[in-house]
Amino acid sequence: MLNYLWGGFILIGILCAAFTGRMHAVTTGVINNAKEAVTTCITMLGVLSMWTGFMNIADKSGLTENITKKMMPFLKWLFPDIPKGHKAFEHIGSNVAANILGLGWASTPAGIYAMEELDRLNGGKSGASDMMCDFMIFNMSSLQIISVNMIAYRSQYNSANPSEIIGAGLLATLASTLTSIFFIMLRRRFFKKR
Repeated sequence: MLNYLWGGFILIGILCAAFTGRMHAVTTGVINNAKEAVTTCITMLGVLSMWTGFMNIADKSGLTENITKKMMPFLKWLFPDIPKGHKAFEHIGSNVAANILGLGWASTPAGIYAMEELDRLNGGKSGASDMMCDFMIFNMSSLQIISVNMIAYRSQYNSANPSEIIGAGLLATLASTLTSIFFIMLRRRFFKKR
């Protein structure tokens, strides 16, 4: 559906440019933006490689496991239906740790593994379990101390101070995380499956 929507926007833009005699602007825009897209991809590939490497080092050194252990009381409180010592906690902890460090890219595999483990706990049913929904809500809030990707984008576009976004980003993600916890508790209290 989204492909049709974007395709429609592009077609409408080209038709409008053709009828108003501004096709040269479309051609120039396509070439300039294609060049900018490649530059952005190369910049983000470097940032992604560096931070994924740091995350790999953190995993191998035991830092991620240590952070997960420290978060375990909170995770058990937030996800009480997951059995103690289940593999899902390890993946959820890795996902949260990577998000806190601003490594959204590195957190994605851990989130997928966590969801697979939660699906196993669901017994292969076709719908999402309450635990899966709770994890999805919490994961989307993405609490971050440092928003690495936003700093990289700001740096690429010649921001005078790329890291000045840290304070505002921390407040925004703190608000979104607290809101997600509120909705998880609200769902648990009023919409628990019987």
